[in-house]
Amino acid sequence: MITRINPGALHTPPGYHHVTIVEAGRTAHLAGQCPVGPDGRVVGVGDLAAQIDQLVANAMVALGAAGASPGDVVRSLIYVVSDEVEVLGAAWDQLCGSELGPAFTTASTLLGVAQLGFRGQLIEVDLTAALG
Repeated sequence: MITRINPGALHTPPGYHHVTIVEAGRTAHLAGQCPVGPDGRVVGVGDLAAQIDQLVANAMVALGAAGASPGDVVRSLIYVVSDEVEVLGAAWDQLCGSELGPAFTTASTLLGVAQLGFRGQLIEVDLTAALG
């Protein structure tokens, strides 16, 4: 059982919850999901939207391999190569509107960073899911 809470004394978050509680069970900790295609190359170099599409596809495969779905995610960390609030917001909006969107209604953190692990990579998502 997963419970998501927004304490009244905290600000109302834009789509996520401040606290996620997992009553019991196993968890799956996914490696950071990147916009890398099956050939091992970064997809959409310079195109954040295209990279998000690939990242979502990859994350769905990884979650499925663990027997989980986006609704089972209890923690997400999103890293975007940018220091512009508008770019971070656009990434958030695209992720939330995607097939992976339910993953971001839980305890989530969105960070602007200077660089990620692959040359040309603009985004990475780290997910933790509760398994039934």
